[in-house]
Amino acid sequence: MIKSMTGYGRATESVGGYEVSFEIRAVNNRYFDINIRLPRIYGYLEEKIKKSVQRVAARGKIDVYLSVERPEGDKTEILLDEALTAQYVKALRTIAQNHGLRDDISVSAVSRFSDIFSKKSREDDADAVWQAVEPVMTKALEQFSQMRAREGESLFRDVDSRLDRLEEILAEIRELSASALSKYRERMEARLREYLEDRNLDENRLLTEVGIIADKIDTGEEITRLASHIGQFRSLIRQDTPSGRTMDFLTQELNREVNTIGSKCSEIAITQLVIDGKNEIERIREQIQNIE
Repeated sequence: MIKSMTGYGRATESVGGYEVSFEIRAVNNRYFDINIRLPRIYGYLEEKIKKSVQRVAARGKIDVYLSVERPEGDKTEILLDEALTAQYVKALRTIAQNHGLRDDISVSAVSRFSDIFSKKSREDDADAVWQAVEPVMTKALEQFSQMRAREGESLFRDVDSRLDRLEEILAEIRELSASALSKYRERMEARLREYLEDRNLDENRLLTEVGIIADKIDTGEEITRLASHIGQFRSLIRQDTPSGRTMDFLTQELNREVNTIGSKCSEIAITQLVIDGKNEIERIREQIQNIE
């Protein structure tokens, strides 16, 4: 079944100590155009995210937003300079011995020397980050796909009903065209006979000329091609594979055939049907702009 290019999905969860938020939204576009926004330190995830999105979307202008946070305490670790600490302890004991002071060295006393400590940002493990991001992304993509599928069902029903109407119009044009062509032949033959009544008339040549002129207004080929295009359209809207571009081309062909029928036939009834057909085709064209 066809899918819409419009979709939205969002998921937020705490996974493996990471607070992950993944959001995806898309609108119609002729090509696959993706923009991924994520923290710079996690830039290595961009290609993986792109490939995951491409598995569920072939076309559209797609925006992805990823947020990854860790608890504040997990972002850094405190390092102790053991050698410098030992030097401070030794110096304090020397002071106590040399000056007859009580040796009351404690951890709290030594910790006042702040230069024995240093902070270091803890590096994330790339695999651990991806294991946290992937399940959250998957949930958001499921929502995204479900919305696109629901929109696709609505588009399918609308386009299918308009194809039904086009077939009705085509059947009426076919019926009217047959009688219109017969009437045209009779009128043309009568006019030629009247014009050439005082001249030698080759009956076979007359019939041949009438036939040639009549063939130029025969819409049989256009009607056949129009029916074929409608059949192809019905097949495409029932496929799971992206076919929006093909439908766009077929819409142009539908319009071309209907225009040709309109230019060949001067019957008022057929002209009105051509106008109705063009209106239906235009509505189909508008709808398929959002089909993947």
